[in-house]
This record gives sequence, C-alpha cells and structure tokens, in this order.
Amino acid sequence: MSISSLSALPIRPLTPRDLSACADLSEDRGWPREEHKWSLLLAAGTGFGIDDPAGGLVAACVVTTYGTPGRVDLGAIGMVLVAGRHARRGVGRRLMRYVIAEMGTTPLTLHATAYGRPLYEELGFTVTGRAEMVRGVFRPDDTDSEVFTRAATAEDLPAILGLDAEVFGTDRTHMITRLPAFADQLRVAEEHGRITGYASAWPNMDTHVVGPLVARDTNTAKALVTALAAHTNGPLRTDVDVRHEELLAWLKARGLVSLSFNAVMTYGVAELPGDWTRRFAPLTVAAG
Repeated sequence: MSISSLSALPIRPLTPRDLSACADLSEDRGWPREEHKWSLLLAAGTGFGIDDPAGGLVAACVVTTYGTPGRVDLGAIGMVLVAGRHARRGVGRRLMRYVIAEMGTTPLTLHATAYGRPLYEELGFTVTGRAEMVRGVFRPDDTDSEVFTRAATAEDLPAILGLDAEVFGTDRTHMITRLPAFADQLRVAEEHGRITGYASAWPNMDTHVVGPLVARDTNTAKALVTALAAHTNGPLRTDVDVRHEELLAWLKARGLVSLSFNAVMTYGVAELPGDWTRRFAPLTVAAG
C-alpha cells in the first residue's frame, strides 16, 4: 500500500469490539497482547484507529480524559501503535495530529519511549519528567512496618476518590471506580480511621502491575507494596516517578530490577497537575 493510499484511510473511533484487533496490533509490534489492559482502556477511554483493507488495524491509540462533567482537565494518550508493515510511513504522525486536533485546547500527557520521543517533540510535546519501570520477584523486608494497611471495601470508595482527585489534580472517577473489577487487589493505608494511601495490583501477562500507588509518604508506599506482594504469586512490575529515589532504591533492594525509562511528556501545559510527592506510580503509563 502506498503512502498516498495510507493517508486516504479514515481514522475512526475504536470500541470494545475492537479488543482482539488492538491485541493483534500489540503482538505485531512485539508487545504482549495485554487484552486485560486494552479492555480497560477501550471502556474508560476513547480509542482511535485506522482499518487496514487487508484486515486488522494499520494503527491505534487510546485517549483517556479526566475532569468533571462538562469540563475536561487532562487527556492521557497511550498505546500508540503502528503495524510493522506500515511503520516509518507517517501513519503515527498523522494519527497523533488527528488526536491533538480532536482534543482542542485540552492539555495532554503521555509516556514516551526513546523511540517515540522525537515524534512527540516534533508535534510540540515537552519532557516534564521520567518514570522508571522495575520488575522482579519481591523479597519482603525483615522490619515490621508501623503503617497499617488492609483490603479496601466498597465503603472506602468515596475516600479513595477524594484522595485520588487531590493527588492527581483532576477527577478520575470513571477510571478509579473500575479498579475493584479490574484489579486482583485493592488496598488502603489507614491511620486513625483516615485513608492515607491506596494501591492496586492488576494482572498483566505473567506479572502483577502495582498501580496506582498513592501514598502520604514513602513509608506508606512501601507498606502498600509489601502488603500487595504478600498476596501475589510471581513477579511485580511498576513504573515509579524517578524523583522517588528512596522507593526505587528500596524496590531494587527487595529484588526488583530496572527494565527501562520513559519520558513523561506534556502538551499545552508546563507540568502535570496535582501533588507528585504523593503520586508514586500510575495505574498504567497508557492512562496516566
């Protein structure tokens, strides 16, 4: 297919019915299929894709918007993929330009690999931070934590939503309320009846991803990770803001190793809203 033919293919919204095609596209680029994650993103966000006349998708991405009804504060772009047979032909650039135009004046964010970063910079995104992906079988700390954690209940949801909005600087109700069904574990840290942090662990291929990880301080974050790991078989994976040096050093001392770094980029805003000091890890880099 020629470049001119590719540019004539329409961009359309994706729906949960496109789950298999999106997973196929991930597999085509050497990524895991990640159907569980795709299902969340297609339900909570808005997918955009280009159909290949020969079958499957030429390209896809998902935008998850956050804010209150009638006002979108932030859009998180993720899962930007172009089929290998159509790579380096301007498809990704065209799809991103379309998404940026669709979002209008809404500030945008994404996590970029070293491969994708030049394109995003060309489109006007700037680097505002970095996240480090770590993975491994967690070895518990020998010391007892003074931070109390427990499994979250339905009654905790209003407090979790309030804390999340405060820390992330925008309302994410439509995403956070999906966590009990999406994640294998959802835990809270509590002091004197007040929730001081929360975290979930959700299945992704042969690992459990820890995220979101929101905590009052590093000790609270450590306690939440320890509690999640105690009820998880197999390796953990998480993407930690590199400014949380103490947590990253502790995770590596507990058996996790560094896999990669992503650049946190923004468009239309100088930095992400909220309180980064309590925002240790995102739910997924694809959704902020």
